[in-house]
Formats: sequence, structure tokens, C-alpha cells
Amino acid sequence: MLTPLAVLTDIEGTTTPATFVQGVLLPFARAALPDWTARIDLPEVASVLAEVGRMVPDQAALTTLQHWSDRDLKLAPLQQLQGMIWEQGYADGALRGEVFADVAPHLRAWAAGGVRVFTFTSGSIQAQRLIFGHSTDGDLSGLIAGFFDTRIGAKRDPDTYVRLAIAMNVPTAAVAFLSDTEAELDAATTAGMRTCHVVRAGTGAARSSRHPVVADFAAAAAVLGLPRA
Repeated sequence: MLTPLAVLTDIEGTTTPATFVQGVLLPFARAALPDWTARIDLPEVASVLAEVGRMVPDQAALTTLQHWSDRDLKLAPLQQLQGMIWEQGYADGALRGEVFADVAPHLRAWAAGGVRVFTFTSGSIQAQRLIFGHSTDGDLSGLIAGFFDTRIGAKRDPDTYVRLAIAMNVPTAAVAFLSDTEAELDAATTAGMRTCHVVRAGTGAARSSRHPVVADFAAAAAVLGLPRA
């Protein structure tokens, strides 16, 4: 079995507990929206508010942003403002990016073994960088060769994974994709990637019948022939 040249991994539920994103990051940004929308002296905030106004002209920008936030909509102005809020939160020490205990050792082992690691999730690239740059295991961002979000394509569309492989400059057959979502794995398999369904302990998620099922990155490394931590 050939060792993959690259690992492409989902974040929420795969490298990072879903509870961190849903229970920490999103509420943190939601609570800060009133203060940040008042900071019109900051050009980047003023630009976001202007874009929100263009998209929803008959409603206060704060109301619109709160509505989008409550529905976890992946809209560019909201993601941009969330990114600013999180960046400040990480800088202040109010936030630390949570990763599962097995993630950092395997990112290091894979990088040392010449396997490039990329992330792909619906969260913005900035949000991804912040999680790994300010993680509970230190700055891991240097171990990530590239970050991708859904601007490259939908997570359940096989063509997206072809585009990802092209962007990574790796044949699809040489990419291992790790995710906690079976439909995403189906799309990656259709594109020609190898896959593992990561089912973390305690999630109660159904186990795939179409993909190898692993509990952590150590088991994924064993199944895929990746360097062990």
C-alpha cells in the first residue's frame, strides 16, 4: 500500500470537537456583534457593514448579522466580522483553538514524514488559521500546507475534491481524506481519493458501511499507511 502524499482533513468533529465551534466560537462572536458593529472608525468594519447594507438594505446591519449568526449562515460579511472578533479573542487569550489530543502528534509525524496536510471546512480560511495558530497544543499552523474553504466548492460535490487535488498539486489517488461526515467521504471517493470516517468517542454518530471507520488519527495512520506518531 502506497503512503498518501497528502492528507486532507475536515476540522469540526474531526480535528476539533464540534462543541468548540458551536459552543464556544460562534457564541463568542455573536455576543461581540453589538460592540464590533459600532466600531465604524475601523475601515475593515465599515466595509463589512456597507456590504451588509447592500445585501439587506432595509434593515439595520446589526440585526442582519445577528439573524445570519443565529442561523450559522456562511456569508462573507458575517465570516469577515467573525474573523476579526476571533482574531482579537485569540490575541487577548480569551480563546484557544481546541484540538483532539491525537491531532498535534500526528500532524508533526506526517509533516516529518513528508506527507503534506491540508484542511477543508465550511469555516473561513482565517478561522481555520486561528484555530491551529492558537491551539491548545501551541502554534500548529506551520504544519498545515494549505487551508481551503467552500469557496472552492461544496463539500458534497465530487468535482470539489478534483479541484482540491489540483490546488494541492497531488493526484486524487494520492490524497487521504478524513472526515466525520459520510456524504463528504462519498464525494471524495467518487473523485478518486482514499478515505477514513472519523467517528470520535462519545459522538454517537452512525458508523459508515462504505469507508474505513477510525476513532482517531492514530487509527487513520494505521489504516492508510501514514507515519505513526
